[in-house]
Amino acid sequence: MATVHPPIAFFDELDSTNAEARRRAEAGDAGPLWIAAFRQTAGRGRRGRPWETGAGNLAATLLMTTDRPAGEAAQLSFVAALAAADLAESCLASDLVSVKWPNDLMIDGRKAAGILVESGARPDGRLWLAVGIGINLVSGPEAAERPSATFAEHMSGAPPTPQAALDVLAAAFETWRGAWAAQGFSAIADGWTSRAHGLGQTCIARLPNETVEGVAEGMDPDGALRLRLDDGQIRKITAGDVFFGDA
Repeated sequence: MATVHPPIAFFDELDSTNAEARRRAEAGDAGPLWIAAFRQTAGRGRRGRPWETGAGNLAATLLMTTDRPAGEAAQLSFVAALAAADLAESCLASDLVSVKWPNDLMIDGRKAAGILVESGARPDGRLWLAVGIGINLVSGPEAAERPSATFAEHMSGAPPTPQAALDVLAAAFETWRGAWAAQGFSAIADGWTSRAHGLGQTCIARLPNETVEGVAEGMDPDGALRLRLDDGQIRKITAGDVFFGDA
């Protein structure tokens, strides 16, 4: 039986699906609801960077409410990455698909999706969450820092439409979210590690105030990336951008 997922509201155009989720949350909407747009005029990525959504690509945000504290709720970014990987594997050879810390979907070693989780307090003390996901089904951003990947370039036929892609993504998200709720983050960490890009390789972590280089050894139970530095010490990376030689 197919996994049931929350309802989906598709728009021809929005400034940002995350912004629409925020507006609805602040107006009292608790979700769960997927908000999607065929075109975004002001899409955003991590750290306020612009996120381009070309025609035929997927831009969607899950609006939901949780009783969990903000630190735990942020683990849903890893859930989103695994759902995006499941979508990719439904269209592409599995050996092309991986995830890079913290939540990048990689296709053949290049980034193919972006994930942004935002939250805010509700009057009842619970948190509203906006789990935003943008996926390059047809085209990649023109101003990407590193070369990007698309589903289309690795498929012999046409890539899925945004509607079809979101149906698969939303169902996969529910499956992983259910595992997270029932088994804790360990289930997500195991799923992430089995698909991890770059473990055992040297990488550079660009942090807010410094740049660190080391070998990526794996993920901690709290979601931090473990880097082994040249002097043998382990440095835990909890926020920042990680770059390997190829991505």
